Amino acid sequence: MSQTSDAPTRQGSGHDRGPAVAAVRAGAILAAIGVGLGAFGAHGLSDRLPPDLLAVFETGVRYQMYAALAMLALGAIGQRRAPMLLLAGAVVFGGSLYVLALSGVRWLGAITPIGGVLMIIGLILAAVDAGRGRFGSR
Repeated sequence: MSQTSDAPTRQGSGHDRGPAVAAVRAGAILAAIGVGLGAFGAHGLSDRLPPDLLAVFETGVRYQMYAALAMLALGAIGQRRAPMLLLAGAVVFGGSLYVLALSGVRWLGAITPIGGVLMIIGLILAAVDAGRGRFGSR
């Protein structure tokens, strides 16, 4: 007598979780990079950067971690578009701050808000979809 399981399998489950799984993976990778950059900032840059640029670097790390944690949570509940906006925002926001802090090129600060706006839009989209009960579809 064979036993069958009611648990859906990865193939043939009728539900494409690929984008949501990708969001969780991307969030985990973004968080791991954030931990590494945070350690680098604390241990490798604290005596090499002036305090104002070190604070800029730390701001990039902090918001990268916020985005990563949100991506993990949203991907876990099936959100798809919102995590990708968070990823794009974290790359633009954090990336511009990292380059600014390490190079001193101040004009990069002008593109930082674009990343922040992308993260805000991603979070608002997640809230709207949650309010409409849209999980696993966006």
